[in-house]
Amino acid sequence: MENNGQNNERSQNQGQRTPRDRKPNPHRQNAQGQNSNRPNPNPNRKPHPNRKPNPNREVNGNVQDREAPDGNRKPNPNRKPHPNRKPNPHRSQGTEGTGSRQNPTKKQHPGKKPQQSRGGGKSRGRRKNVTTVNDTMRASLEENARVKESTMNPWKKIDMASKGKVRFTPLGGLGEIGGNMAVLETETTAIVIDVGMSFPDETMHGVDILVPDFSYLHALKGKKDVYIIITHGHEDHIGAMPYLFKELQFPIYATPLALAMIENKFNEHGLSAHTKHFNFVTLRKQYQIGDMQIEWLHNTHSIIDACSLAIETPAGIIMHTADFKIDHTPVDDYTMDLRRYAYYGEKGVLCLFSDSTNSHNPGFTKSEKVVGKTFDSLFDLAKGRVIMSTFSSNVHRIFQAMQRAVTHGRKICVIGRSMERNVETNRALGFVDIEDKHFIEVHEVPKYADHEVLVVTTGSQGETMAALNRMATDEHRHIKLKPSDTVIISASAIPGNEASVSSLMNKLMKAGVTVRYKEFGDIHVSGHAAQEEQKLILRLIQPKFFLPVHGEYNHIAQHAKTAVSCGVDERNILLMSDGDQVEITPKYLKKVKTVKSGKTYIDNQNNMTIENDVVLDRQKLAEDGIVNVVAQISQSNQKVVGKPVVTSHGLVAAKEDKKFSKEIEVLLETMLLNMKPEALKNHRDVENEIRNVVRKHVVRTKKRYPLIIPTIFII
Repeated sequence: MENNGQNNERSQNQGQRTPRDRKPNPHRQNAQGQNSNRPNPNPNRKPHPNRKPNPNREVNGNVQDREAPDGNRKPNPNRKPHPNRKPNPHRSQGTEGTGSRQNPTKKQHPGKKPQQSRGGGKSRGRRKNVTTVNDTMRASLEENARVKESTMNPWKKIDMASKGKVRFTPLGGLGEIGGNMAVLETETTAIVIDVGMSFPDETMHGVDILVPDFSYLHALKGKKDVYIIITHGHEDHIGAMPYLFKELQFPIYATPLALAMIENKFNEHGLSAHTKHFNFVTLRKQYQIGDMQIEWLHNTHSIIDACSLAIETPAGIIMHTADFKIDHTPVDDYTMDLRRYAYYGEKGVLCLFSDSTNSHNPGFTKSEKVVGKTFDSLFDLAKGRVIMSTFSSNVHRIFQAMQRAVTHGRKICVIGRSMERNVETNRALGFVDIEDKHFIEVHEVPKYADHEVLVVTTGSQGETMAALNRMATDEHRHIKLKPSDTVIISASAIPGNEASVSSLMNKLMKAGVTVRYKEFGDIHVSGHAAQEEQKLILRLIQPKFFLPVHGEYNHIAQHAKTAVSCGVDERNILLMSDGDQVEITPKYLKKVKTVKSGKTYIDNQNNMTIENDVVLDRQKLAEDGIVNVVAQISQSNQKVVGKPVVTSHGLVAAKEDKKFSKEIEVLLETMLLNMKPEALKNHRDVENEIRNVVRKHVVRTKKRYPLIIPTIFII
């Protein structure tokens, strides 16, 4: 104990606390019977051949004494005792100056080696500050767990004993972008949510727009009370309204702007008398429509007055977001009514229908205001006229461009029928607050210097008859493009329109103008929610069932994954297609049947429907061509009189026409020789036989299936 004594003496001289007294280990004895730091080695143990000798080990096998890390540590002369530290009753100070932690109840097993201490003799597995969980604390923990469970699953408030049920049937907008239309129905009431149009693809020749098939609505008429519910005024939500009202008429409920835009369409189609069906709604007010209560909730989108729907049905609350994004800094400063979403979420939502268009986009969709900052830069760079094209319904985008025009001293000229109509409608309703003095007519443009003009026009999707396309092809009556012009295309190509937009870009480049499109990242922002915004809605509502809507199949599938990550049970999600009918009750969600759905083709030049077989014939003509055969056949000798006239289009090159005609002539002669004489008495049988023979020949030689038109004269 000489070392300990020296340490004790040193500690007392420094005026610090007395080190702990180390309890002697009876199993550790040196040759003189004194305590040591290590027990005697086993005399029968052989040294390891690869182990190096320890220079600090004595001959008798004991390690030389050294300072312990805790009890024999030198005290810090600058360390002051903590004023709030209580003395440890288990720590005693001995007269020898050594500190020792006593445990009178714990005995060392005589055959067990002592465990080497770490960190100043503290036991390795000992826990400090263990909290005692008493009954009161345990009850509080259980109550908080119940509150959390209720918060994360508010749908459990739904009356599971309810016998109510609803059916949801999308007739457009699933498996595609646009053309949104769906039916939600109870036993007595059916509401049609939006009646939108979509764009054709490149194979639908002569078709301008597509509208949903209304067959299912015809089936509902007379069986249930039918109402039309409009969420907002975009073409893919109201564009098919006049075509529906030419067949069926139902009461319409919508906000003022949406109904004003529908009225414009009705006037254009000669349906102005049907405005008597209009019902203007107020936000945050419930309307009793049939046996449902419906409330319109304000949301932010790329059009003013966009809304979501909260629908109270006999089965429970249904939430439909419609098109939305969560813009915290919208142009008009009216943010999304998230408080109302949370209100209905707290009540317990049976099913949520939510917009899936941007479900693959991570993060958040940018605010509409960032486009205004881009316009600032583009207007500063422009030296001549500025020609801006966007969707005619994107009033916030148009309004921001007009504001920059006023700031830069430019007059505003609006060109394009839909653009003029929408701008005037929004000005009349007070959504575009720009004085008349800043607007000019198209014929007044030459009166002003180029740097004093802004032209707002249609045609951002490359539509053939739109104003911008006619400017690019030098066919516009008033606007002739100049190399000093700057054309801003503030839109993205709708799926299916990529080729027409690319063609428009090429025409503008050839005209020599400066085109501002995708090279500026914020020249256009989407009006649809990205993943983080979709998650926020899912968390605010926490529905029992989830049906992703509005998008192609890959969009709704990705949205379903996002919902699962936000706590929705995977078994409570269905991926639908147009025509699928889903039944929803408090207990289950299941597909029950498929109804007729599809598209009707519309020619915008005359606003008339194009029949399906006409479109199919056009596709066939474009892909495989046509063959006309005109011949005179003698009934007496079953031979062709003279030479048949064979013409083809889209099948063989002009230089091969004679060869092809000769082949058809030989086919006819062979066919007639093999026909029975009585078969020549029926023109239709002869024409069908010629059609089959020519088709087999063309398929064998050309691998095509052309439209074959035989004209036969039997003499």
